[in-house]
Amino acid sequence: MSNEDQYGGGVGSGYGEVGGTGQTRTRLPDAPSDPYGTPRRTPRPSRGLVTVVGVVVLLIAAIAFASQSGDTPTTPSADTPPTPASTQATGTRPVDGKNGAIPKGFAHDEQGAQSAAANYAVALGSDGMFDGARRRAIVQAVYVPDVAAARQSDLDRVYTDEQFLARIGLDAGGKAPKGLMFISRTNPVGTKVEKFAGDTATVSVWHSTLFGLAGEGSKNPVAESWYTNSFELRWTDGDWRVADFTQKDGPAPVGRDQRASSAEEMAAAVSQFGGLTYAR
Repeated sequence: MSNEDQYGGGVGSGYGEVGGTGQTRTRLPDAPSDPYGTPRRTPRPSRGLVTVVGVVVLLIAAIAFASQSGDTPTTPSADTPPTPASTQATGTRPVDGKNGAIPKGFAHDEQGAQSAAANYAVALGSDGMFDGARRRAIVQAVYVPDVAAARQSDLDRVYTDEQFLARIGLDAGGKAPKGLMFISRTNPVGTKVEKFAGDTATVSVWHSTLFGLAGEGSKNPVAESWYTNSFELRWTDGDWRVADFTQKDGPAPVGRDQRASSAEEMAAAVSQFGGLTYAR
């Protein structure tokens, strides 16, 4: 995300600095034709101009009075923006350890539940889910133990389905064809606590996903999608774990008119820019 260097437009807009150019134009008096003649009288403002100025002053006063009135309509609750506390960072350290490549040790509060949900969304949306050994490690680290066994069986069946793998361009082992890079990365944008009851929590994670094959001749180029995952979390063995989760599409923003990167640029970006530990 970049910030404009100046307000009001770039070079050549005529308003390159805050409040204009900051210069004041001084109008010098015209030299009289006869330096010794009678000085020219300053014209008096017309009655019409005085009237217009008076009306403008009264209008400004009326607007100022109205803005201080107690009758200002209340913003409907549906349109009320979130409070600062619901979106700002808490400043609390998100984790104090990790389970393999997955963060662990989240705080036993709402902030910890949100951090856990965001990091678990990243793990469950990663390319590791397409590799048998890494998938088992992710499931064991993320899910509640009494749910992990059943979930492992379900996920193995999904991620080893040859028709599914062929449809996204991978072989039976979940590998990309030679010369192509498989990309599956989840990027959380924000989290929201739906319910919290001490040892249980429901947290929604809004995120974008990069998914596809990067490389020359790819029939499934890397594309961006937007989803919201709703995680049912349970406090188990001193940490938050996933009991269940659901996913729905969106909210998806309008795409900008921006040139798509080449396959080489995309592959380089994904390999060079590492992942993050997400905190609330």
